[in-house]
Amino acid sequence: MTSENKLISQKKPAFPVKKKLANYLNRHKRTIQIPIFYDDLLRFQGAISVYDKHDNDTLWVRVYYNEFEREEIDLSLKQIYNILHSNGSNASIQHLNIDAVDFCTFGNSKPFRVKVRNILNDNYTYFYVKKTDASRIYGLELEDILSPYNLNFLVYEDTLIEEHISGIPGDVFINEYLDSCIDIEKAQIAKEFVKFNERCMIRLLGDMRSYNYVVVPTHDFENVVYKIRPIDFDQQCYEGKFKVYYPQFFKENLKMVQLVADKLTSSSIEQYQLEERSIVAKRILGSRARLGRLIKAMKSDTISISKNIAQLKAEIFNFTGDINFRDSDGMGEVLESALNFVRRNYEDVSMKTIIQQQQKLH
Repeated sequence: MTSENKLISQKKPAFPVKKKLANYLNRHKRTIQIPIFYDDLLRFQGAISVYDKHDNDTLWVRVYYNEFEREEIDLSLKQIYNILHSNGSNASIQHLNIDAVDFCTFGNSKPFRVKVRNILNDNYTYFYVKKTDASRIYGLELEDILSPYNLNFLVYEDTLIEEHISGIPGDVFINEYLDSCIDIEKAQIAKEFVKFNERCMIRLLGDMRSYNYVVVPTHDFENVVYKIRPIDFDQQCYEGKFKVYYPQFFKENLKMVQLVADKLTSSSIEQYQLEERSIVAKRILGSRARLGRLIKAMKSDTISISKNIAQLKAEIFNFTGDINFRDSDGMGEVLESALNFVRRNYEDVSMKTIIQQQQKLH
């Protein structure tokens, strides 16, 4: 595992949601009418910078609205929270408070982050309001289907609502927590990075620099178990360089790559890669109908540019030797070929194992 700079050369455009994707989202209950749009939140009157605990600029600004709009905006955001996390009724709205609305000045999606607090117990959570982008929506759906985690999001016209994914931002974890982990934890983190790296590559999720994923610690008996989850899905099936879909090649992840080299042998790395491919293959087989509908929509869609499609299918063909990649037409077909490649390899190995076991019995 190595690192390389400047894998992503230009800003990715946002792609509109077309009819087949919209029909898929309707079928799977991802669309519902909401009381406020992304553009409504852009009408803020002013903003102040948000700093972290070390007084570093987070590149988020806290926005405020004039008094005539604030009450309506707060109510609408509370209603969105209830739609996203509950049955959409207004029964509990009086217990909710909108503590902050932050706007991100960095990145492609320019999201709003809304902090919602329950005034009865001071528990709080976040959700995000963004402009719709077809490639991001495909990324969210693929994460929900193919990863160990479920994702909750809603689409209405040109507005995307996403739930918050809790965890320690990867760059913060690497800079502030990784060195203090004990050896057994570092070995476990190295294992998870290998599996995360493999999962992103298989489903063609790019740009997993350290600030685009979170590390999630969970206490398990006397140990702490770490998982790694992506939080940014803008670069789903867009870039032409195959390396973009490997987190290992970003310089921001160099310490993670070094950790893998220090803590894992080559055979262990291969074992964890095989485990992740097998798990993803099982999810593909277990979600054939839903995944098939999503891929069908993607195959009819435009979520990249011709140059990137030509480059990516050529690079994956050179890597795998599978002619399906060479003959793919569009990013939807490239992804379909990738998932079929993983599924076929899993089924072939499984069938060989069954035959060998039967031969031993006889």
